[in-house]
Amino acid sequence: MAQGKRGARLEGTPEPHKMIPVGGGVSVAADIYGDRGPLVILQHGGGQTRHAWKSAGQHLADAGYQAVSLDARGHGDSEWAPDGNYSNDVLVDDLVAVVEHFGQQPILVGASMGGGTSLTAVGEGRVDALALVLVDTAPRIEAAGVRKIRDFMRQAPEGFSTLDEVAEAIANYQPHRKRPRTLDGLAKNVRLWPDGRYRWHWDPEFMQRKRSLSDRIPRQEDAAKNVHCASLLVRGGLSDVLSEDGAQAYLKLVPHAHYSNVGEAAHMVAGDRNDIFVAAVLEFLSEVALAD
Repeated sequence: MAQGKRGARLEGTPEPHKMIPVGGGVSVAADIYGDRGPLVILQHGGGQTRHAWKSAGQHLADAGYQAVSLDARGHGDSEWAPDGNYSNDVLVDDLVAVVEHFGQQPILVGASMGGGTSLTAVGEGRVDALALVLVDTAPRIEAAGVRKIRDFMRQAPEGFSTLDEVAEAIANYQPHRKRPRTLDGLAKNVRLWPDGRYRWHWDPEFMQRKRSLSDRIPRQEDAAKNVHCASLLVRGGLSDVLSEDGAQAYLKLVPHAHYSNVGEAAHMVAGDRNDIFVAAVLEFLSEVALAD
């Protein structure tokens, strides 16, 4: 098990398929599904990992795509930023480096933080995407929902004594989901530190970055106005982060965009209803992004 300031990876945690250098002394972890076909880059939300896309990635591969699921810098098995820089700008730089690594015009699929990165990259001309899929994020999101995520990520800075405590914290945050029968899956969410405590997989410095919705909204709206590629917005019908009003505001900025509302899902759409999510994405790509 790898050991360092981030703690040790737990037994049974899958090793990433590839580490991709992105600059600034950082490499990001990636899992790759499929060995040919149009490139789909999957980016998770803050506090998640590449494993959030495992089922979606396999379905995309089965449908003829090459799906690349990334750990954002400072998350999962990706390296931590030596300078503690986790700004939107540096995340966009990382995405550009990943696209250049594969050398293919990508389809970008981003949830929450990953969606914001994708939207900025496309709208500011950093990535020439074939298509853009935003998952439960848009320029106008709800402050209360964002605050709930931050509060969850900031809890227990001293760590947890058992995996049961970790499971309880996750269950309290996601009461709409059934609690897993075993704790095996938690190995991807935490690290075991030298003091014997379990801590979340992300760099604590990530939570120190400055974020302001008032600063974010104008930049993201300007980016949205410059989205000319095919676009799909997927909203979780139970989400407290992206409201229906926020979704409709995006659709006004990007009038050619398609829209799917997954009624039984909350903010983590792919995790809550992966079947509906994948079906919506594949239908969109077959109808729009790859049309002759």
